Amino acid sequence: MIDLRASTIQGQIKEISEELYTAAEHLKDVSNAVSIFGSARTKPDNPYYNKTVEISKQLVHAGFAIISGGGPGIMEAANKGCYEADGTSIGLNIKLPFETHNNPYLSHSIDFKYFVSRKTTFFMNSWAYIIMPGGFGTLDELFEALTLIQTGKANKAPIIFVGKEFWQDLLNFFEKGLLGNGYISPHDLDLYHVTDCPQEVVNIVKKAVEENAKGPHCLGLC
Repeated sequence: MIDLRASTIQGQIKEISEELYTAAEHLKDVSNAVSIFGSARTKPDNPYYNKTVEISKQLVHAGFAIISGGGPGIMEAANKGCYEADGTSIGLNIKLPFETHNNPYLSHSIDFKYFVSRKTTFFMNSWAYIIMPGGFGTLDELFEALTLIQTGKANKAPIIFVGKEFWQDLLNFFEKGLLGNGYISPHDLDLYHVTDCPQEVVNIVKKAVEENAKGPHCLGLC
């Protein structure tokens, strides 16, 4: 009897491996990239959209490529700022039953069927993670970054929350709910920064890259 479940899993593993290889080939010449995460539902008239455009432009002027999820909303804003600043604008697109269209500001566009290969590509190619306001998808990316860096499974990179007012309840939970109950250590709060200033975002990223350049450091998962 054919084990259809095992066959299905083997096929999925093959597809995931192919997606990872394709992404690595596309991005092999890209260096100093920063990932920007945020909601696909953010409209162009939203202040966070415009702030994302500005952050992206300033990062490009500082010598960084930009990686987003390739879709609308904050992802579009990240790529738009990069594109308008003549930077390397990368979109890692996921096939979903909704919010599936790619934004028009991409110099590199890579399509994924699986979240695991898509997220691995983010973490294999990013020197920093900027967390704009978003929903479950943004939180998924945030907590994966926090967990990988906290456990040493990804190289240390700054995680930067933009939107103090939006993120305050979550940050309070980190300090009172998690740290207050002993579920994380005090130094875990040093994994992230919080700011509303685009220039401060750039300064944090530049400082981290400069510090990492002084010692053994490489991109990727450990």
